[in-house]
Amino acid sequence: MSAPPGSQITPPDERRQKFDAAAFAKKYLIFLILLAFVALLSVMTKGTFLQVENLNNVVVQSAPIGIIALGMMLAIITKGIDLSVGATVALAAVVASSLAQISNGIGAMYPGLVLPVIVPVLVGLVVGAMVGFVNGFLVAKFHIAPFIATLGMMTAARGLALIYTDGRPVSRLASGFNYLGQGSLLSIPVPIWLFAICAAITYVILRRTRFGRHVYAIGGNEQAARVSGINISRVQIGIYTLIGLLAGLAGIILAGRIGSGNPQLGTGIELDAITAAVIGGTSFNGGVGTVWGTIVGALILGIINNGLDLMNVSPFMQMVVKGVIIVLAIIMDERKNR
Repeated sequence: MSAPPGSQITPPDERRQKFDAAAFAKKYLIFLILLAFVALLSVMTKGTFLQVENLNNVVVQSAPIGIIALGMMLAIITKGIDLSVGATVALAAVVASSLAQISNGIGAMYPGLVLPVIVPVLVGLVVGAMVGFVNGFLVAKFHIAPFIATLGMMTAARGLALIYTDGRPVSRLASGFNYLGQGSLLSIPVPIWLFAICAAITYVILRRTRFGRHVYAIGGNEQAARVSGINISRVQIGIYTLIGLLAGLAGIILAGRIGSGNPQLGTGIELDAITAAVIGGTSFNGGVGTVWGTIVGALILGIINNGLDLMNVSPFMQMVVKGVIIVLAIIMDERKNR
């Protein structure tokens, strides 16, 4: 069919939507920031940062923080928070380590007996999940603010870890247990494998299950979610139980990496997890958060820590840098929401 006289036909190329650079930058801003940090630190460290061994070390160091940040993301999406993850890391680590000892603990009571690695690992995961369950129960059933409930648990769990070990590290662990923090599979460190598996499972939970849809619904509008028939209490208990489970896994990885279950393990890691989640785009206003964003946030935090170490920056100054990053991330989040 011919066009009416005098009319103009827009060529197919011109009908295509024009590339929106601003929208692209906004959508992939977190990746651009990651690349910018990599480029900057590469220049400032004269290429040392880009060495394969160092990059491998960055991801390994980021793995425990990233694993916990995945759970923290779920809490923040629902306008909650978990300050007890650091203490949960320590408690799960010392309990699991005590069962993985060779010459002490279970090995001292039954000489020659070495439990299969799966036993201390499962026990550590159960301990973490139990701590998380208690947090979720307090939040859901007693309607205690998550900040207060998890703050109390932070103190209690750390105290239990110190009581359990009498304040001393649990050392001489079985090689199979240490493998979870120090070993490699197909030339890739085991912590990276575990981080990837946790990220994949969390993605499926958030994007492919009813539970995940309920998490976003509660964060978007809790009252509307309740009216629509969502069991708020069940979802909250599930979220904090999952956070505890992930914190327990992180504790096992950290204990295996240093070959010791220390009751002071995980001190301050809750701030790193919160920072990673917020940098990755998880909003304190609720209803917003992605797995890939949290992963990138954890990597950015790991890159910053590693880069500052390579430049011999004081650990005290590193704390200042992390604090500034948290504030800037929150400011960006508020501006985006407005």
